[in-house]
Amino acid sequence: MMTTLGLVCVPSSAAAHWPGQERAPAALRAAGLVERLRRTGQAVHDHGDRPVRRWAAHPAPDGGGLNNLTAVLEVLDDTRTAVRTILDAGQTPFVVGGECTLTIAVISALTAAGQDVGLMYVDGGQDLMTPAEHPQEPIADGMGVAHLLDLPGTAQALSGFGPRRPLLTADRVCFFGYADDEEDVHGRVPSWRFPAASVGADPAAAAGLALSALTSVVDRFVVHLDVDVVNFLDLPAADVPQYRGLALDQVMSAVTVMVRHPGFAGLVLTEFNPDHGEPDGSTARRLTAAVADAFDPGHTGRETLGP
Repeated sequence: MMTTLGLVCVPSSAAAHWPGQERAPAALRAAGLVERLRRTGQAVHDHGDRPVRRWAAHPAPDGGGLNNLTAVLEVLDDTRTAVRTILDAGQTPFVVGGECTLTIAVISALTAAGQDVGLMYVDGGQDLMTPAEHPQEPIADGMGVAHLLDLPGTAQALSGFGPRRPLLTADRVCFFGYADDEEDVHGRVPSWRFPAASVGADPAAAAGLALSALTSVVDRFVVHLDVDVVNFLDLPAADVPQYRGLALDQVMSAVTVMVRHPGFAGLVLTEFNPDHGEPDGSTARRLTAAVADAFDPGHTGRETLGP
């Protein structure tokens, strides 16, 4: 990649199920994220950390909305401003979170800057739940794509967070690597879909097919990488574990193809909860090394996968 990554950390768990993710950026920094990226030859401008925002129980007064919505919107507004600074500098944003909802801020910033992008959603689920249909679990973290698409039953303030509404249409979203059950139960989201079962045999080839599909509609795209796409027994990193997913090597083989594509417009790394990793920091170091390798021209992403 002949571009400079503009890295910004957003230490927030405001939209999450519980605290923990607000400590992810510090753990990844301590594991050498910036230094490892630079050692690959990748140019990185470090824009620092945004304010820490910890989870809190602030249910909607009427019981039908999202928990902690005011804080969620404040985090997204601050993140959008930071990403716009990165774009104004001519850099490619790399946002280290924090929650899945941060991708809403990134798409909003790119759209406001006149960049028409799609979304490669590398995630253990599809985040298509809505507050109206899941009032017993009013957590924005599992509802990000629903709000990007402005699906019926979403929170108006969050689905309207951007210069247009919806921020994305379904044909500009590709779900990649998910192992959870299909969430589009109403058939309202005709997006590209590459579930884990179709990815595992050859993740790099699957990524190539997914990119061909997405870029047939839009030239540029953001990669959303939620660490819960990785089987928790292989990498105990996710905020909400799942045990049916891909191995870390498989995921990063695909992500390597994505971030080296000429249409790559940004990366959002989400859902790492350091409390779930090894106490010696080895989980954070392994994740950091895997992400850095994706940008290393000398690393093909297939080394540990065999021929």
